[in-house]
Amino acid sequence: MVSVRGVDFGRLLAAAESQSPVEAVEAVARELGAAFDAAAVSFHVADLSGRALVRLAHVPLVESRDDSGTPWGPGERRDLEESATVLPFGGGPSEQAVRTQTVQVLEPDPARAQDGAHGWWRMLAPVTERGESIGLLEVHVAEDPGSEMVAQVGQVAHLLAFVVIANERHTDLYEWGQRSRSFSLSAEIQQRLLPGPRTCEASAFTLAGWLEPAASIGGDTFDYSVDRDVLHMSLTDAMGHGVGAALTASVCLGSLRGARRSGMTLLEQATETNVALSGQARTQDIDDFVTGLLVRVDLRTGAAEVVNAGHVAPYLARGGDVTALELPVDLPLGLFPDSHYRGTVIGLRPGDRMVLVTDGMLERAVGAVDLLHTIGTTRELHPREVVRALADSALEATGHQLSDDATILCLDWHGTHDEDRSAVSGADPGRASDSLA
Repeated sequence: MVSVRGVDFGRLLAAAESQSPVEAVEAVARELGAAFDAAAVSFHVADLSGRALVRLAHVPLVESRDDSGTPWGPGERRDLEESATVLPFGGGPSEQAVRTQTVQVLEPDPARAQDGAHGWWRMLAPVTERGESIGLLEVHVAEDPGSEMVAQVGQVAHLLAFVVIANERHTDLYEWGQRSRSFSLSAEIQQRLLPGPRTCEASAFTLAGWLEPAASIGGDTFDYSVDRDVLHMSLTDAMGHGVGAALTASVCLGSLRGARRSGMTLLEQATETNVALSGQARTQDIDDFVTGLLVRVDLRTGAAEVVNAGHVAPYLARGGDVTALELPVDLPLGLFPDSHYRGTVIGLRPGDRMVLVTDGMLERAVGAVDLLHTIGTTRELHPREVVRALADSALEATGHQLSDDATILCLDWHGTHDEDRSAVSGADPGRASDSLA
């Protein structure tokens, strides 16, 4: 049985399993607090906006003025016994911990030592799995924790990621906490279509996707799946807005996934999905279609086969150059049942970055954004930060009034499928973004 500074991992897992899914994180927090002799332990889940954390669990372990039961202040939401407080990023320590994937250690705040209240050292540890930022673990201790305890807190934060992943399948609590804005029916359908983790680090690649929804939800989706030697990716845009577009996107993605899981080739996946969408349009007597990019990467060689079904060309960043890939453009999926599709093979090299976007990133109001330039200037960022930076540029250009969904999928190719990934507490530190200046 593994232990870290008296933290019995078997005991932690037993504590999580013995409680309901709603109480599992708090149970683990209590065990951690006791092991580290902590004053308080909090879990902050990543907000779906990608621009904040949400304090979802706070377990005080010693008496303090901060634990008097009073409201936590602005940004708090309550639902019966549940409470969630939004903690926006802003370049502070929490964002630095997520961005750099390192534990941040904060000295006691002198202001908190007034009137007899004790000032505590705080450790902010990223809760991460394969590069996917799930949230942040905050631990308060009385003394300078030292490098050994900091490393140990980083490890138990990684364990907490698996506790959250396992328990969020059984409850809406975690997703309720993540939602600082309300969802329409079409947005609810759209969210269910997206893959659970939006980021994935593997030995050969790092991948991240982001969907910035318009006020009137479009039909954008992205998807990925990793086989033993193959990475599958897709980015699609269904015609129209609202529930109709979301339903069309559901048929499209359901067909792509079913064809992929049946072992079909990329061209067969495109053909199968085109027939499914054409049949749906004919049955419903509507003119629905979907544009998209389908990609299949051989992880042993870096050969990326790409099908362009009436979509915006993907971008390739290689060295100091960023170019739009010239690919044959076939008809959108769902226009005609007998449409044929062609695949083009792109040989990826270590250090390459491929960026896929929907036309919401290219609409007229976003015209002030030089997409090629922005892709070039964000080369040093982890794809997790790249996709958010590109979405932020579109939001800023439109005054936060997107008329169409803006969706981005970013793939970094490392070319090391035959080697183990260098992971520390759920992330590869060599791939993380640098600290904000």
